[in-house]
Amino acid sequence: MRIGVFCSGGDAPGMNACVRAVVRSALGVGHEVVGILRGYHGLLAEEFFINARGEPLMSLRSVSNLSKLGGTILHSSRSDEFRTESGRKRSAAILKKHKIDALIPIGGDGTFNGAVALARHWDGQIIGCPGTIDNDLMGTDYTIGFATAVETAVEAVDKLRDTADSHERMFLVEVMGRHSGYIALFTALAAGAEVVCIPETQTDIREIIDHLKELKKRGKSSIMIVVAEGDELGGADILNRDLLEAGCPFPTRVVTLGHLQRGGSPAPADRILASRLGDFAVRSLLAGHTGMMAGQLHGKLTLTPFPEIYSTHKPLPEGYLKLLETMAS
Repeated sequence: MRIGVFCSGGDAPGMNACVRAVVRSALGVGHEVVGILRGYHGLLAEEFFINARGEPLMSLRSVSNLSKLGGTILHSSRSDEFRTESGRKRSAAILKKHKIDALIPIGGDGTFNGAVALARHWDGQIIGCPGTIDNDLMGTDYTIGFATAVETAVEAVDKLRDTADSHERMFLVEVMGRHSGYIALFTALAAGAEVVCIPETQTDIREIIDHLKELKKRGKSSIMIVVAEGDELGGADILNRDLLEAGCPFPTRVVTLGHLQRGGSPAPADRILASRLGDFAVRSLLAGHTGMMAGQLHGKLTLTPFPEIYSTHKPLPEGYLKLLETMAS
């Protein structure tokens, strides 16, 4: 079997570890791996990873010492052409031309939507691996890259707390999460933030102001608010404006972490998860499965059909918001 592997959408720490697992697992049982560069865009351009012998195949040496590296050696991008029917038909023809029997796309919901669309024109097998820092996919407790993104955000909030204490200020720290509050909530809990604002809950300015005034009355001199970029009020800058207009009792500063959260060496948890899922994806293909995402639920490896991955909003863990409220009060 010849297996194609690629990364698509936003990069996530641990993607390289997943590629490594796919290559080593497949080659270990006598199959070939083609590294497709730049996701669906690279597939349409017929851009492939070239090994040391000049072949468009990945070797064991291609992935040596790869687990510790952030980003993805296969690069990632988005493709407008692939969103068209003609683009998907041409992608299917290219896969047939290069005798690729199966695909392992590593990415998020957009990547897997694309896989479903591609499967309408191509009869090869597809098993995906969840590579996104947002942790917004059903079918897995955690996605590859989430643990590292939270670790990066917590480290930033910890450092900002030092400055907040020194100057007796409130910092509003915006993290990624356009539709999901996972990064914001886990960061707020781990870093001991006083407030979190996320897409899943209504942000009440008056309630926050009352909470801040109570904290100030009790002698609190520094405050950390973690804001998901997808908060319904529009992010940290707008929230800051609204709080100041409502009588915020602390001087404020806004920090947007942005793409910083996607970079860096992956945390051990992401390296292990990526290795498990990459290996499981290969074994699932060899067992004849297709049209599913490899995930890990309650410690067990599972396969979930692609449409179920993104058809429902992934709920936050039960009790975590209440826990933050208890810790912050």
